[in-house]
Amino acid sequence: MRYIGLLILFLLSNATNAMRFNLRLIAYRSNYAAADTDTTTIVKKNSASAGITYGSDALFFGRTGPIKYPFISADMILNYKSGFFIYGSALKVLGYKPILDEIDVGGGYFYRLSKKFTGTVSYTRFIFNNESSIIKSASTNDINFKNSYDWKYLKTSVIGDYLFGKSNDIFITVSNSKYIESPFSIFDQTDYLSLNPTFNFILGTQNFVQRYSVDHQYQIEANNIYIMNENGRRARANAKFNMLNYSFKLPLAYNRSHYTLEAAWKYSIPVNVEGSLKNRRESFFNFTFYYVFY
Repeated sequence: MRYIGLLILFLLSNATNAMRFNLRLIAYRSNYAAADTDTTTIVKKNSASAGITYGSDALFFGRTGPIKYPFISADMILNYKSGFFIYGSALKVLGYKPILDEIDVGGGYFYRLSKKFTGTVSYTRFIFNNESSIIKSASTNDINFKNSYDWKYLKTSVIGDYLFGKSNDIFITVSNSKYIESPFSIFDQTDYLSLNPTFNFILGTQNFVQRYSVDHQYQIEANNIYIMNENGRRARANAKFNMLNYSFKLPLAYNRSHYTLEAAWKYSIPVNVEGSLKNRRESFFNFTFYYVFY
């Protein structure tokens, strides 16, 4: 109950302390970070976009693996004027054996309940190489519900995720962001800079951590999360619905009519880390290029 009260207080505080927010209609899905609550934005006509991202470490609902896994990912999304969208992505962890660690496929629907209230519902299937070492590999399917409200000066999103398959988990993520565009151009009248600072907190279960430790108990580098009894005390603790993570993200982007270059810094504060998983405060860096086809 204390977390429900925190959520209500957080939402009410945003209504009181709102700042101006400008919606940028770009068709883009940040493929790997999407599991970490980044958004899918739909343009108001048929479109497609493709992107490539470098990330300093693989983060999944506020948790990382026992060592850093820098990665490169590529994705594509097709948006339809009706509101439906489909997407696919692929991820490669740098410096490790699998040629390809992960493929995601999915689709969903974008809806607008009012000028200020929008949302999406989507399903994603995760497909992993058997040798993949990223912590996300303990998951199989994700059903995602997202609702966003534009307070005029600030945008608040509440996202619900239900993961099922190899492990079952429920997450609620609250995200608050402030989108800012530069009033000036850089090289000509068609380009601009944008900044979108975002604060998130994540509540949920973490059975996927337990599943990961069981799947990788044979690996020396994963010994620090090895749990002898899958149904023991630590497993029960992982099944509790708790606060999991606080994070702040600062993405800076250079934008033109059809493409964007973005550098993003994220600072993550994991809490209620169960078992011996040595998650600590960590900075993450992502570099992304994506192109939109109309």
